[in-house]
Amino acid sequence: MRASATLATLSPREMQVLKLVVDGKTSKEIAAMLKVAPSSVDTYRSRLMSKLGVNDLVSLVRFAIRNGVTHA
Repeated sequence: MRASATLATLSPREMQVLKLVVDGKTSKEIAAMLKVAPSSVDTYRSRLMSKLGVNDLVSLVRFAIRNGVTHA
């Protein structure tokens, strides 16, 4: 599956979390910004990694950057 097609499967909240992860924010910081529990952010991040087929946070960030995902 192409990256753009894979990114299209993400929910708006998952995309928001992905952009904040790329910005280097921690789960706690993201949780405060989105007014959700840090465990919810961890769940979103796990779901992102599963949907995008990556195994760790570094790979998630690398995938996002390669595919033009930024928080601009």
